[in-house]
Amino acid sequence: MSNREEAEIQISELDLLSSMFPYEEEFVVTDQLAAAELKHYAENDSAEMPSSKVQFVLNVKPEVTNASMVEFSMACALPFKYPAVLPEITVRSSALSRSQQIHLNSDLKTYLMQNFSGEPCMLSAREWVKDHAAAYIDKECSSSSVTTSNAMQSEDNTFTRLWIYSHHIYNKQKRKNIIDWAKELALSGFCMPGKPGVVCVEGLQSSCEEFWSRVRRLTWKRILIRHREDVSLEGGGRAEIQKQRKFSTLEEKCFDAHGARGNHMDLGQLYHFLEEKGCADIFQMYFGVEGH
Repeated sequence: MSNREEAEIQISELDLLSSMFPYEEEFVVTDQLAAAELKHYAENDSAEMPSSKVQFVLNVKPEVTNASMVEFSMACALPFKYPAVLPEITVRSSALSRSQQIHLNSDLKTYLMQNFSGEPCMLSAREWVKDHAAAYIDKECSSSSVTTSNAMQSEDNTFTRLWIYSHHIYNKQKRKNIIDWAKELALSGFCMPGKPGVVCVEGLQSSCEEFWSRVRRLTWKRILIRHREDVSLEGGGRAEIQKQRKFSTLEEKCFDAHGARGNHMDLGQLYHFLEEKGCADIFQMYFGVEGH
């Protein structure tokens, strides 16, 4: 199967999902630019391969009476070779512990590998989650649940600050995701788009981990955590969290963009911004030189 045929199959499957689940609370493409590039590539013989994978979210409410309030979110990405290779799917729910989530995602992958090698399978994956996901909420023995509970409690007693480095951040949807996800997860910090891209998020450890798991699933040339800070919240509570914050909210910061594409920021201004926030030492960790 050629790359263009694979692209055509992906477009057909996206169109089918869109017609079956027309509301955003059911299905939403999270990177519209990638979807537009894929469609252009499928329809034009001279077009270049898309630069990023199509990513979307399917929300599923299982038909189980005692799980009527539970919702499962399927974060999906279609590799360029799909359906020759499996889609990338991560199922999440606030009702699942981390170990339950790992168990559920492992079983879903096994199901797809055994039944849909080389075939479109997004609808079947959704149906499997709808039929089976709720059962994983109660699928652990008590000792395992206690261990998971203790781990989550530990996370909620730790304040974390992540300093993330990216080769570049241009894409408007990615920039919107960063802002929206930080707001959803009650994280503060900042995002500096351009080349290079800098993201700082701070808040509860569990929220920072969730933010990073979402961000790293997006398509990047290069992205990594350059530095991490963890502080134990002795007293706990909102006041202690606010005391640890260096930023009041998460906002996008641009510092006199310049360069041929207007995508390079004034790093001197970035240094002074970090200095004002008491984070000047981070500059050298990012760029290998002392700021001034």
